[in-house]
This record gives sequence, C-alpha cells and structure tokens, in this order.
Amino acid sequence: MIKVGDTLPTVTLTEYVEVEGNGCSIGPNPVKLPEALAGKTIALFAVPGAFTPTCSEKHLPGYVAQADALKAAGVDEIWCLAVNDAFVMGAWGRDQKVGGKVRMIADGDAAFAKATGLTLDLNGKGLGLRANRFSMLVKDGKVATLNVEGPGKFEVSGADTLLAQAKA
Repeated sequence: MIKVGDTLPTVTLTEYVEVEGNGCSIGPNPVKLPEALAGKTIALFAVPGAFTPTCSEKHLPGYVAQADALKAAGVDEIWCLAVNDAFVMGAWGRDQKVGGKVRMIADGDAAFAKATGLTLDLNGKGLGLRANRFSMLVKDGKVATLNVEGPGKFEVSGADTLLAQAKA
C-alpha cells in the first residue's frame, strides 16, 4: 500500500467537463497525474462509489463545506475520486452541487486504486473492485498525509481531518 513520502502512480484518470474552454472539449477528459499534480497541493479523497449513502450524505458534502478553509490552509485543489466513469462522477457532482469547489475524478478501471493498494473488494456484494475510503494531502505528486478508513468506518477520511493536517 502507498505510504507517506511515496509518489503517486503515473496513471491517467478522467473528468467530465461540462463547459468547453481552454482547449478542453465537453465530455470526459484525461487527467494525467504527474502533470495535474505538479507544483500543487491537492486534498484528494476517495469513496467506494458515487451516489452511495455515506458518501452523499457526509463525505462529499463535508469537503464542499470545508473547501474555502482548505484553500485558505494552502490547498490548491480538492479532488473526489471513485471507481466510476466520468459521466457518473459528473452527474454526482451536479447532484451534490459541488459548484467547482471539488473536482470529480473518475478512476473507471480502478487503475489508481490498484496501483496504490487502496482497493476495496466488493465483488461479493455485486459492486466489483472499488477504492477504499481514504483521504490524503498530496504535495507536488508526493503523499504528505494519508488517512485510510477501516471497513464500514467514517472516522478519519473526512474534510475535518484533512483540514487539521493541512493547517499543521
């Protein structure tokens, strides 16, 4: 499993962009990690899936609510990652009214989750391989903090924990 001090894997994720501009077409666009992370501090959190109860009621709304405080603490961008496709992540972002405060990043084939060892096997429940619930601060592509939840928990991966770490 990835740990503090490690560089994030070189994978390409996707993001649904609804407004054309700056050379970005409408639709799923690649997010190449090394380039997207260069020189930035990212608050990255992952959920097992979009539209799930805990993720929709607590996790994502917590990051939307704390977005200004995270940015004031030196975070350049907030990313929500899930093993869903870019269209689902875009729809979830609209449903949750993230309003550009959180980038909704798709790990459609679980490449990031597998490469980091942060997987959650939900095959027995018919949901396939997912990302474990976690949060991390990433500085210039390297993991600065990492908070991984135990099964069925929501204690350390929320926005409040990451905000405290960003302020430290």
